[in-house]
Amino acid sequence: MADIVKQILAKPIQLADQVAKAADEASSFKQECAELKSKTEKLAGLLRQAARASSDLYERPTRRIIDDTEQVLDKALALVLKCRANGLMKRVFTIIPAAAFRKMSSQLENSIGDVSWLLRVSASADDRDHEYLGLPPIAANEPILCLIWEQIAILYTGSLDDRSDAAASLVSLARDNDRYGKLIIEEGGVGPLLKLVKEGKMEGQENAARAIGLLGRDPESVEHMVHAGVCTVFAKILKEGPMKVQAVTAWAVSELAANYPKCQDLFAQHNIIRLLVGHLAFETIQEHSKYAIASNKATSIHAVVMASSNNSNVNNVKNVVDEDHIQIPHPMGNQTPNQMHNVVTNTMAMNGAAKPQKPSNNHVRSNSQGNVKQINQNYYQHQHNVSMSGVNMKGRELEDPATKASMKAMAARALWHLAKGNAPICRSITESRALLCFAVLLEKGTDEVQYNSAMALMEITGVAEQDTDLRRSAFKPNSHACKLVVDQLLKIIEKADSDLLIPCIKAIGNLARTFRATETRMIAPLVKLLDEREAEVSKEASIALTKFACTENYLHLDHSKAIISAGGAKHLIQLVYFGEQVVQLSALILLCYIAFHVPDSEELAQAEVLTVLEWASKQSYMTQDETIDTLLQEAKSRLELYQSRGSRGFH
Repeated sequence: MADIVKQILAKPIQLADQVAKAADEASSFKQECAELKSKTEKLAGLLRQAARASSDLYERPTRRIIDDTEQVLDKALALVLKCRANGLMKRVFTIIPAAAFRKMSSQLENSIGDVSWLLRVSASADDRDHEYLGLPPIAANEPILCLIWEQIAILYTGSLDDRSDAAASLVSLARDNDRYGKLIIEEGGVGPLLKLVKEGKMEGQENAARAIGLLGRDPESVEHMVHAGVCTVFAKILKEGPMKVQAVTAWAVSELAANYPKCQDLFAQHNIIRLLVGHLAFETIQEHSKYAIASNKATSIHAVVMASSNNSNVNNVKNVVDEDHIQIPHPMGNQTPNQMHNVVTNTMAMNGAAKPQKPSNNHVRSNSQGNVKQINQNYYQHQHNVSMSGVNMKGRELEDPATKASMKAMAARALWHLAKGNAPICRSITESRALLCFAVLLEKGTDEVQYNSAMALMEITGVAEQDTDLRRSAFKPNSHACKLVVDQLLKIIEKADSDLLIPCIKAIGNLARTFRATETRMIAPLVKLLDEREAEVSKEASIALTKFACTENYLHLDHSKAIISAGGAKHLIQLVYFGEQVVQLSALILLCYIAFHVPDSEELAQAEVLTVLEWASKQSYMTQDETIDTLLQEAKSRLELYQSRGSRGFH
């Protein structure tokens, strides 16, 4: 950096010396040339001072200011050289307006002001005693640029407190205007912000991480941050940073992934998925290991969480425990013995206790020596305050509930955006204990945690719908995690009065091909949503039911009959006739599938579905889509075959 700045400064210093020398040799306009010489010498002194402080100068404004100064000195030299004309004829034909000297004097004054400002802004806060720097002349037409330069310069040279304040100022600028965010990136703000995330005090780290999240509003900006090393910095914070900083960092990850999906895999390569799942699992499920302990006595949602994996292993070592003797504490609270044990454990670890205590009876009661040995190994891992997810757990139990809730909310948000459309990441998430965490948090989390968990499940199931291998591995019908997730989704759908409703409807629809023929409990709640609901809810319920009834679903016949039995036909007829256009089309598609698969249904005949389909086929906006028109004609043909006009209806 210092060498680059010295190279930039070399030519203007040389030009300034040439102007001073030429001014001494002027044979006309001597007084004006003397004034230009005085200002040029002052400027030359500032340029030499800048050269001596080259290692402290902030490169972006340095380049711009020195480039402008160089142009001014070029013009000054040309003007002064005209005043050296010898001989009468040269003087007669060399015309120099008096205004030219006034203009040049003003430009030199501006250059002096710019270089003076550059020296002040590049000095440390202590050296300039926190004085107000003002605006350099170069920023007269764009004052915000000067403010950005000033804040970034503080990020380079200021104390940790000053750098924290500068990051907060950049947060404000980036939040107010997209163009300001672009300027911050162009003027080199990303590097010092990432450095502050790594090295700053907690408040400074939060401000810097928030600024990074706000700056990543488009793919180009996020790509710039990736090249600057954002993945490595964020992974380090998510592993070892203070929880408040980790929460903001997780939010920033979600913003970058949402605005530039190509960075999803880069975050995954830096182990960020595993770290986020670790944060999600902390105090959500019982153990900080990848695999929970099974229990035949599990009857509540939290007990079922402990029975997450019957056939999983870590390094070919299985957790085998006498299942009849396990006490499973509530994973979200009221953990008096377990919580006290955690406090004691962490206190001893912080005091450097070398000899771990024996595991408490509240954790494991087993007669098998081999089993005790395995549990001891897990316990010793906890004793060293590091979970298998790689997250440093030291002192985390002492964080306030609001911070813990925020951490979980942002971890879920990050996983939501990282999982979107990415099968490998979804597979990584589902192979961990994240599904169990989402199920528990849907029931017990704060509103924000619940919403982000629901959105994450919606994205994961959306990918699983298109990826057969993922669907079969992650959402097997006999999987405890899958059952637990479906139970919670159905509870929300049955309740039908929260912001979680639409993502939960979509998630159930995405899982339509995972249910057995005998499992029809999800049909009735979805059919109920077709009746007297908001248009968006009715539309999503229709789309979800269509995934059960469509030909691609192997059990379409069973599901179609279940929809009819739940009273779906009459609701769909109402939506086709009287619903909003977006609802009409989705309802018509579902009605066509049901009619096509169960054309001999007495309920469909009594509801006069064929009449509805004939009416729909005459509506131009309903038949514009060739796929819908083809489906409609096929459904009509099937109904006409089974329900002749003479026998249509049984009334």
